[in-house]
Amino acid sequence: MRADFQDEFARVGSTLVIMAKAVREAMRQASAALFAADHNLAAQVTVRDAEIDVLNRVVDDRVQELISRRQPIGGDLRMLLTALQVSADLERMGGLAVHVARVTLRRHPVPAVTPELTGLFKAMAAAADELSAKLVTALADHDAELAAQLDSDDDTMDQLHTDLFSVMLSPEWPMGVEGAVDGALLGRYYERYADHVVNIGHHVVFLAGGGVRAPHADIEP
Repeated sequence: MRADFQDEFARVGSTLVIMAKAVREAMRQASAALFAADHNLAAQVTVRDAEIDVLNRVVDDRVQELISRRQPIGGDLRMLLTALQVSADLERMGGLAVHVARVTLRRHPVPAVTPELTGLFKAMAAAADELSAKLVTALADHDAELAAQLDSDDDTMDQLHTDLFSVMLSPEWPMGVEGAVDGALLGRYYERYADHVVNIGHHVVFLAGGGVRAPHADIEP
């Protein structure tokens, strides 16, 4: 029975990996659209978010079917419920990529990122992609050690977020309220995206058999 459950749960895990790859690509495209003020690419991100939503429903359906048919208890049930939490975090990450894309669409044809903030946002986009890449590997390989590293890796994003506000709150800030609002929103989207990666990392540690589940990151819904 246990071996059969593991085989069926592996299908859920495979879908989560596909979902993580799709989410990573969504944020990569949203970031590229942001820096190039590319309306078409930003629009593609918003449209393709439906694919991530479908994958989220696939995970939900498979987990619910396994619970109904197998009636798991103990560790098996906790694994299924954890998979649902991972899927929910990934779905929210996809939504944050859409938020970034919508800033581009709202400001088009004017670039949404001011020249004063371009370097910081490119660094934030790179940090988000590095976190996503490591997350995909950790999920695919059931690598608890790699997943545990995501918490400290997020320090880079946190520092960039702090640096962002230092620039915008400086007396020398030249771009007025509108530029600051866009900067604050975009900074929050990237920072929350990274927080969800960390949260999933905690779940992966548990799924990979890394012991007691670590505390979750403090993420707004």
